[in-house]
Amino acid sequence: MRQYLDRTRNGLVSLFGVLVGLRYYWERIAHAFVTLFAVTTITFALFRLMPGSPADAMRAEFERRLAGQGQAADPEVIDQMVRVHTGFDPDKPIYIQYVEYLRDVIIYQDFGQSIQYGDPVFDILFAAMPWSIFISVYGLAFGYTANILLGAAMAYKEGSRFDSYSTVGATFLNSVPYYVGAFFFLAFFAYDLGWFPGSGRYSRGLEQGLNPEFMLSIVHHGTLPIMSSFIVGFGGGALAMRGNSVRILGEDYLRVARLRGISSTRIATRYVARNAILPLYTQMMIGIAAIFSSSVVLEYIFTYPGVGWYTYDAIMRRDYPLLMGSFLFFTIVTLIGILIAEFTYGIVDPRAGSGDQSEAY
Repeated sequence: MRQYLDRTRNGLVSLFGVLVGLRYYWERIAHAFVTLFAVTTITFALFRLMPGSPADAMRAEFERRLAGQGQAADPEVIDQMVRVHTGFDPDKPIYIQYVEYLRDVIIYQDFGQSIQYGDPVFDILFAAMPWSIFISVYGLAFGYTANILLGAAMAYKEGSRFDSYSTVGATFLNSVPYYVGAFFFLAFFAYDLGWFPGSGRYSRGLEQGLNPEFMLSIVHHGTLPIMSSFIVGFGGGALAMRGNSVRILGEDYLRVARLRGISSTRIATRYVARNAILPLYTQMMIGIAAIFSSSVVLEYIFTYPGVGWYTYDAIMRRDYPLLMGSFLFFTIVTLIGILIAEFTYGIVDPRAGSGDQSEAY
């Protein structure tokens, strides 16, 4: 009996030690949930405080639709339609509306029903999410890969013509708004040259599935949006990589590495690039939010029905439930990017560890 109690006690002590060691991660997760709760609250408050009473605007829209169908605008039917689309009763006290809204969002993942499309907001955004992830993640990955390679090459050839021209080019691209690049790609490559389609996610009439023709059509249609997303993170990242690399090239341990006869290729990859890339890693993770926020305009320019396109459409058509759901979606994506940066920075840079001092931003 005593041995059993000792084993139980030792097990509890070990479990407590593990939980204490994970305190940093639990704190970050708790901060993320607090942020999500705050954004949910602000989103709900903005819906209530918007001029013109969104609930009244929804009632007027439903009355217009019923009148167009030759049906009588029964106030009870209108109120029921508003409750179905928003997830709460606008006639109840605001604190009860808020509790009902939180209950539906947290427990049932019910963001309401779109006024324009008539489908649940969650289903619309969930179906559009893979397409936004496709163009955003690939644009981010290509952009930062090019930043790292170009920045390292600029630092390695510091003072040369290549460095000077590349610095000017990176500075210029860093100052070009992504939507300007999107309009240029659309006008030149889609309309003038006709190399790429200017709208849609894939060609119509194709059998959807994991077949080569359909996959190539997806890549073909996504090329211009991806190139436009590429511009969002390009230029500034290359200059940052150059600055980090130039600073590291002057470190004493690189002189020691050269004296030891280590090859230039290994010095560039294992010593310079590996250390210079660390500040860009967190920037890249948090840059996910910038990529997704820019997709609101990019997807509308290319008529690419992703989350950004539905968000822009919700703004223009005053589809409040869909707009509120989109805000929460972008918040969740941002928090996930920050959490990934927090949790993996210690792996990328072992010097950071996982203690309270290891802030990734």
